[in-house]
Amino acid sequence: ASWVPSDRYLVETDCPYLAPIPFRGKRNEPSYVRYVARKVAFLRAETLEKVAEDSTQNFFRLFSKAELL
Repeated sequence: ASWVPSDRYLVETDCPYLAPIPFRGKRNEPSYVRYVARKVAFLRAETLEKVAEDSTQNFFRLFSKAELL
C-alpha cells in the first residue's frame, strides 16, 4: 500500500471472512472498510481523508458507469 501510486488503488474488505482488527474472528461487513482505509492511510503516511478521496476517485474512474448518490 505504501508504494502504489495514488491513482491506482481501491480500498475494500474481504467479505465475509478476514475482518480487520478490531473485528478479527467475527463475520466481516462492508461497513468495516473504514478500518482498512485507516490502515492504508497509516502505511502511506497520509490522512484518512486523502485515502478516501483518492480511492473514491479511482473507483469512479474504473467503474465509469457508476453514479455518485
